[in-house]
Amino acid sequence: MNYSIDKDSNRTLTFILYVLYVVAIFSGGLLAVIALIINYVKRSAVRGSIFESHFTWQIRTFWWYLIWNIVAFIPFLFLFFTDEDPDLFAGVALGATSFCLIVIGLSWIWIVYRAIRGIMRLNDNLPMYR
Repeated sequence: MNYSIDKDSNRTLTFILYVLYVVAIFSGGLLAVIALIINYVKRSAVRGSIFESHFTWQIRTFWWYLIWNIVAFIPFLFLFFTDEDPDLFAGVALGATSFCLIVIGLSWIWIVYRAIRGIMRLNDNLPMYR
């Protein structure tokens, strides 16, 4: 175990950022945006350490999570083309809602997986990438 890494304040910050990304699921993403801002602001401070790869991992996690959440809501655009047929509107709304819930549910699982994997590597004093 490397004592200097264990006592590094960047290690604590990296752990807190992982927790923020997981808790962001329950804050409508606000905490993830805060964590992302911190990642970008402190990125130069961790350059050259094992924490740099964790910050890159967290930043990529955020952007992919955002993309998947945007994709989840795309089917709702089709509701604009169903204004004359109530049955078609109901079908499209049900399909869009089902798709949205599935994609968002999977993205929640994915972001929790990414955070847990990162925390485990951080706990072992290992970078995310080799």
